[in-house]
Amino acid sequence: MNSVTLRFQPTLACAWRVKTTSSSRRIPALQLLCYGVSSTDLQSPVKTNIRYYCSRMNQGQGLLFRQLFESVSSTYTYLLADTETKEAVLIDPVLETVDRDLKLIDELGLSLKIAVNTHCHADHITGTGLLKRKLFGVKSAISKHSGATADILLSEGDSINFGKHCLNVRETPGHTDGCMTLVTGDQTMAFTGDTLLIRGCGRTDFQQGCSKRLYKSVHEKIFTLPAHCLIYPAHDYKGQTVSTVDEEKKFNPRLTKTLEEFVVIMKNLNLSRPNKIDIAVPANLVCGLHDV
Repeated sequence: MNSVTLRFQPTLACAWRVKTTSSSRRIPALQLLCYGVSSTDLQSPVKTNIRYYCSRMNQGQGLLFRQLFESVSSTYTYLLADTETKEAVLIDPVLETVDRDLKLIDELGLSLKIAVNTHCHADHITGTGLLKRKLFGVKSAISKHSGATADILLSEGDSINFGKHCLNVRETPGHTDGCMTLVTGDQTMAFTGDTLLIRGCGRTDFQQGCSKRLYKSVHEKIFTLPAHCLIYPAHDYKGQTVSTVDEEKKFNPRLTKTLEEFVVIMKNLNLSRPNKIDIAVPANLVCGLHDV
């Protein structure tokens, strides 16, 4: 078997493999590989034409998905859209990358309906205000417990619909009162904001933070999702792009501990104050409706 592998940017973390059979018929197989996959994994046989991992560009299910990155605050912005209706949702947009996001939305021929924040961020200003100014009809959304103003205030059990797809709201407070996790209707993807990070979690030492609430949120609202559900956090500082519920239940160095041990760990992190907190929080409390 001959194979040709082309590597793309780590954020997409994907590889294109061309497989040649004994009859010399060439069969393309798109294999999306998680960041950090070993070379031996790359050489394993392709059992199905398409396997969905980090980027999960699941066109077969009619779902378009892009994971975008802002380097200063290490924030992930996520674009999801229905490939038929072209209706789209943007999760956690950043002010400085609004033009990038709008360019991609235009190139893909999408109609952005909602820009949603997983919580009131302290390390960057949300891009929803500028998005609403530049793109007519876009609605801003955030948890009703965030204390922020938005066009749509979300609570447990609510859904954000785009085409035949949806994101279901699970309230996951602890990092802030208004933290929420957005889960796709088929429970294969969860956008956890700062509640659950890859091998970590959000801090609990400011903005209504509470270690006990965060621990409960993760164990009751995220760890109860299917083991294969992909975890997409709001931030990552080590170049990691995606995890799974099963991985975090096994390997998260904080949340695999007892509640008592977790509280002690969080109490002794001694993290520095976010650089933009005094600017970001007031702006984000009006969730994209401020004069940017």
